[in-house]
Amino acid sequence: MGNIIPVVDKKEFLKNFLQQFELKRRECAWLLNYLMSDDELMERVHFVEQAAHTPKALIISAKGVDSIPFSFHKEKHITTDAEKAFHDIRLNQTEDIYIELHFTGARQFPPYLVVLEENPHIPENIELTVAFQKETEAILDRSLNTFKRERLLNEIDNALDKQNKELFDQLVKQLQQLSEK
Repeated sequence: MGNIIPVVDKKEFLKNFLQQFELKRRECAWLLNYLMSDDELMERVHFVEQAAHTPKALIISAKGVDSIPFSFHKEKHITTDAEKAFHDIRLNQTEDIYIELHFTGARQFPPYLVVLEENPHIPENIELTVAFQKETEAILDRSLNTFKRERLLNEIDNALDKQNKELFDQLVKQLQQLSEK
């Protein structure tokens, strides 16, 4: 890893974090306290974003954010059982542990930014994939709106041909709503 964060900084961050934020599951606090109790383990702890891409990850959420309370990822296996995570960490103390924390104001919390590392396991093209996905969704939305608009215009023409004012007014209202989106 490019930047090595001192154990003392990681411990200080976790102490501040646990004092200031209430976790969605108290077992997560126990797990983090267990990690802080062992300096050798703390050397192997890395705070990253998108930890699910790493070989071994803890994803932990504080109250007040919209994300799952806890998940433990190891290779292709995922569990929400904190006890299983604890046993794996205890039995495999030479493996790096990547921790992703979700809490309100994470990007503005200086102690977190001090310990946050770049995730070396994120595929290089993930940013491109996300950008392509957003662009694809935008194209689909535009296509769907064009289709709906053309369908409504045809139905409006048919209502005019049949001189159905009630249907015409209803379809024009739908067209206006679609145009506002």
